Amino acid sequence: MTTFAVTYVYADDDAALDAHRPDHRAFLHGLRAEGTLLASGPQPAAGTEGGAAAPAGALLVVEADSRQAALAALDRDPFWTQGLVTERSAREWTVVIGGFA
Repeated sequence: MTTFAVTYVYADDDAALDAHRPDHRAFLHGLRAEGTLLASGPQPAAGTEGGAAAPAGALLVVEADSRQAALAALDRDPFWTQGLVTERSAREWTVVIGGFA
């Protein structure tokens, strides 16, 4: 298995995010229980970076056989199915130091 850092960019719809957050977190807890998800958490919107604000999103650490498999494992995330994740990407992450090493 390979470790992937998956990033989400959230839609600018706090009411919908709040409404679906319990189902989103229950889904992620299920992935954690099966060993696919190592960690996850939100990233709040940031100030300006080069003139553009960084939108709110999340970072998820996933174990999978490939980048495509890492994203496929998250296809049933209620935030994704409800259109509340506007962008997502997966990048292989070689952990050298720390709890995931």
